[in-house]
Amino acid sequence: MLRQYELVEKVRAYDPDADEAMINRAYVFSMQKHGSQKRASGDPYFSHPIEVAGILTDLHLDDETIVTAILHDTIEDTLATPEEIEKSFGKNVARLVDGVTKLSKIEAQSENQRAAENLRKFLLAMSGDIRVLLVKLADRLHNMRTLHFIKSEEKRRRIARETMDIYAPLAERIGMYEFMTEMQTLAFRQLEPDAYDSISKRLEHLHQGGGDLIDRIGQDLKAHLESKGIAAEIQGREKHPYSIWRKMAERHVSFEQLSDVMAFRAIVDTVDDCYRTLGVIHQRWPMVPGRFKDFISTPKRNGYRSLHTTLIHNENMRIEVQIRTREMHIQAENGLAAHWAYKEGKAAASTPHPWIEDLLEILDHAASAEELLEHTRMAMYQDRIFAFTPKGELIQLPKGATPVDFAYAVHTDLGDQTVGAKINGRVMPLRTALENGDQVEILVSKAQHPQTAWLNFVVTGKARAKIRRFVKSKEREETMALGRKIFEEIVQRLPAPLGWEAMAEALRRLNLHDDQELMEAIALKRVTDIAVMEALMPGSAGKKGVKPPPQQSAISIKGLTPGVAFHLAECCHPVPGDRIVGLRREGEGIEVHMIGCDTLADGVDADWVDLAWGDESDGGFARLAVVVRNEPGALATIAGIMGSHGANIVGLDLAARDGSFHTFRLDLEVHDVQHLMRILAALRATDVVSSAERM
Repeated sequence: MLRQYELVEKVRAYDPDADEAMINRAYVFSMQKHGSQKRASGDPYFSHPIEVAGILTDLHLDDETIVTAILHDTIEDTLATPEEIEKSFGKNVARLVDGVTKLSKIEAQSENQRAAENLRKFLLAMSGDIRVLLVKLADRLHNMRTLHFIKSEEKRRRIARETMDIYAPLAERIGMYEFMTEMQTLAFRQLEPDAYDSISKRLEHLHQGGGDLIDRIGQDLKAHLESKGIAAEIQGREKHPYSIWRKMAERHVSFEQLSDVMAFRAIVDTVDDCYRTLGVIHQRWPMVPGRFKDFISTPKRNGYRSLHTTLIHNENMRIEVQIRTREMHIQAENGLAAHWAYKEGKAAASTPHPWIEDLLEILDHAASAEELLEHTRMAMYQDRIFAFTPKGELIQLPKGATPVDFAYAVHTDLGDQTVGAKINGRVMPLRTALENGDQVEILVSKAQHPQTAWLNFVVTGKARAKIRRFVKSKEREETMALGRKIFEEIVQRLPAPLGWEAMAEALRRLNLHDDQELMEAIALKRVTDIAVMEALMPGSAGKKGVKPPPQQSAISIKGLTPGVAFHLAECCHPVPGDRIVGLRREGEGIEVHMIGCDTLADGVDADWVDLAWGDESDGGFARLAVVVRNEPGALATIAGIMGSHGANIVGLDLAARDGSFHTFRLDLEVHDVQHLMRILAALRATDVVSSAERM
């Protein structure tokens, strides 16, 4: 553990103007407050915050950040209060300490909820001051270094999983690759101990067999560059076990088949030297196609800049080479922390970081703890691609992102109004996965709104959160509208007009807060019609054993969207003009059937509701069984009939083959039952069609 004077000296070595007295006060304060508390290792507890502060001094962070590290556990684990910290160390330090403090006293129903609440507070705090994140990452790194002292295997694995899912990706997002690498290695050791041991042993064997192979290759690279007049510092290393294991899993290869287990860095003076170095290396050694990346011209979202290439070296093995300037190297090692050295001043803390803004937007729209964790993991943990707007603006997205993800990344309103997309000038489906360098133009309509089907292919947390929020809002809005229609029909069955105070009394009797909650409960059958009648007018539903008044008028579903407040049954595919009834089950939307549907004849455990389409209802899907002669052009004739009648084929299956005839099952988009009848008549009048029936 660092002694008090050692910590102060480390800070003063890079910041002679640091507030030495404040650091000393914090050291003593932490030691007194933690008192005799012990860690799982048996060390005094205050050794942990001191070691966290020591980690941050290596990043040359300012005195407030160092003091925050020393105090970061005092509110959570001791009797210290935020007011006490503010009085002794100022508002800034108190705010930073509060941002790092976990919500350990939250009564959570699950580990996911607890983790999500901690993440929620943490994201909000670091959005105001990024130093919160730097302290938290150093805290987690030291906890991972001492994780093996915890006796419970289950607890060790839970902490390791949280580190792998949240904290290592956060470190990667701000470019702190050294932190990320060490966290991943330590977490991997807990989560996959057998794989870790196996890969570590093979790396040791490689050492014994290859001797100074890394040194030999490094000297070879350096000598070749010097012969071409390029002064470069060459650093060589093996990839860490987790990186190797992930490559083995992604490529489905064994350790022996994995050739690029070594990586080298060439650190040069200027950007021009970077590209010269790349050319000189490629002239000497063949590159592996598809393994070159230029993060200088298109930096990563966290500011990382470097050239990456993979070569086949003289030793007949693949090696990865990263080429960067010294400035880029400092940024690559320490990421955002490189910008937050003491000399940068306090302004850097409040610099907006786009990826943090993305996470905060997800946080605002996530409906549950599990959803929040799912979205943030997606937002932080995926490889990136680069796509461009028509004006040339660069948009970074996860691999596999679609035009809908792109639209939401540009602006929420653009995503909501998306109807189509042009990729490199060609109109393409919205589910198309974007590639690096694609130019994307989003086609919009003010009449459009997010579609539930988009959830099947979007990959960004922001897009999923926005779509889910709209869908849930739309479901509630339409569910309440349907509930109000049913409520109005229930009121018609009452023996007398309602008084003005009847609704308030009914809500009280049903233990509901407002009429919106009542309408939603009626639509989802959380309360029965009889219960509503009795609540509105006691005695109106009749005595026990006596049937209550029957439904007096059909309930219109006009203005409601199929698939939201009600569902059109797939067994009979009703369309406007058909006589319909609804089945109501508790907690579900109404299921709409044709009156002659076989499902109804079989008997169902649900309440029946008389329904009507309403005037000018338009649009539905019908299913036909069409038996066609097996001859050239028959299918084209059928398609021509559909087109001439303005019907859209949305599904086509070959249901059966019977020698000279084929039976096709067609799903059609039609206006109403009259439209469908005209199509059936046209099909039956065609020579190639043996029969056409509605299914």
